[in-house]
Amino acid sequence: MGLKAAKTGAQVVVESLEKHGVQYVFGIPGAKIDKVFDTLVDSSIKTIVCRHEQNAAFIAGGMGRLTGKAGVAIATSGPGVSNLTTGLATANSEGDPIVALGGSVATSQSLKQIHQTLQAVSVLSPVTKFSAEASSPESIAEVIANAFRAAESDRPGAAFVNLPKDIMEGNAKCEVLEVPARPRFGPGNRESLDLAAQIINAAQRPVILLGLSASRPENAEAVRTLLRKTHTPVVGTFQAAGAVSGDLVDRFAGRVGQLGNSLGDELLASADVIITIGYDPVEYDPSIWNHRRAAKIIHIDSVRADVDNFYSPAVEILGDIALTLLALEPLVSAVVLAADVERFFASLASKRALRVKGAHNHCENPIHPLRIVAELQKWLRDDVTLCLDMGSFHLWLAHFLFSFRARQILISNGQQTLGVALPWGIAACLVRPHEKTLSISGDGGFLFSAMELETVVRLKLNLVHMVWIDGTYDMVGVQERAKYKRTSGVDFGPVDVVKYAEAFGASGCMINSPEEIGPVLRKAFEAPGPVLIGVRVDYRDNHMLFENVHEDLLN
Repeated sequence: MGLKAAKTGAQVVVESLEKHGVQYVFGIPGAKIDKVFDTLVDSSIKTIVCRHEQNAAFIAGGMGRLTGKAGVAIATSGPGVSNLTTGLATANSEGDPIVALGGSVATSQSLKQIHQTLQAVSVLSPVTKFSAEASSPESIAEVIANAFRAAESDRPGAAFVNLPKDIMEGNAKCEVLEVPARPRFGPGNRESLDLAAQIINAAQRPVILLGLSASRPENAEAVRTLLRKTHTPVVGTFQAAGAVSGDLVDRFAGRVGQLGNSLGDELLASADVIITIGYDPVEYDPSIWNHRRAAKIIHIDSVRADVDNFYSPAVEILGDIALTLLALEPLVSAVVLAADVERFFASLASKRALRVKGAHNHCENPIHPLRIVAELQKWLRDDVTLCLDMGSFHLWLAHFLFSFRARQILISNGQQTLGVALPWGIAACLVRPHEKTLSISGDGGFLFSAMELETVVRLKLNLVHMVWIDGTYDMVGVQERAKYKRTSGVDFGPVDVVKYAEAFGASGCMINSPEEIGPVLRKAFEAPGPVLIGVRVDYRDNHMLFENVHEDLLN
């Protein structure tokens, strides 16, 4: 009987990825990581080559948000690893699980100033939950296992593993570790539940504030059960989109974020108790929505609150969010709304109806954002995933486009990163291949990741990407005009969206009037392969997104 062949470090890495159920890795090869790439060829994992490491991390982060399991990005040493930084920072801020693997010079050269030397663990530590090096043949499996555990546990986020060239090419002195079952926490303790229920039942104006973690499908179902029992008024952050179902819209005051100027902010300002569920301050600064500090806060999450002057919970209920909500539901009573809060919701329903009716009065080209939102609302059925970039357009959609399916709309509001939409669209196509995927960017953010259109074409993905065109970094410009009465550094030149698409082998088209939005979308979704759509947008009303434009409906 022959001796069992020793495994290389790269084999242990790849087999560890397989153990964790990884189906795809996204990245770009190089000499310091090529042993891992070579080993991936003989694995069950599909390697998807990207056109920039930042986008590889965006795609992996999108996979994490959609599946709850860490997506994997891989890059070579030096600039390959440093290019991952923005993608990892974004995923970490958004609570998206991702594991990034980076090549490195040999351990004997790590402190020398040679080609592509980088202290990668130190560089990426500030933007990850976990950053470590497989610094010995004995530690490879351990480091990989702990990276996945860190990325997927508690509030998920980013993990990074540095893989020195010699460790990957040499013999591993360890075996792949079995993946332990992810621990399932129980509900929060009964004492906290009882105290929270006592406060809620005594409240005159309770409001629920949903955060990103509330939009995980299992948590969203528990949220809906609680809302159906209590009829408590509810708002959500941008990232909580889809957590509230359509049958509960009569008590849903919409989404809040970035600026305290929405009707949902009025509701929060009037509350005497605010129950936050799966909320993280990075989603929406509590100094904005809780500036009066008049409400008692009940914090429901799997992780403790970050306490500050504007977010100091009266009760923290820590545990599995879904189980906690199911345990809380029988302890709380249905809410009897104050008369002015009833008037608030009656007025809100009227305003929503008027806005939809008024949107169809916008018949010009360039097209008003509300008309585009109204047309997109018709398309946002349950079989569509929508991935949004950052910009003025995203505020119109975040505030006014309804979604009643958890994780149907992907929105960034942590780092507010430009360029995420197209890579997230790639992730959605891979995770939900039998559904429609629409990604949207402004013409500013589009070119941050537009090179990945080649990746979409190569993979033959049925992705539709829409570009809202105005020729400026408008979101910056609006704020500059408000502060300085002029703009600086916001103008750029045009890009022919149709020719750009055709240059990559995709289809391209322009929407030239509001009446064309529906037919063009229909044609794009029916066409095989990727389609790039351009639409010129009238942003004359964008200043309203940054002004205190609501009426004080609760006074």
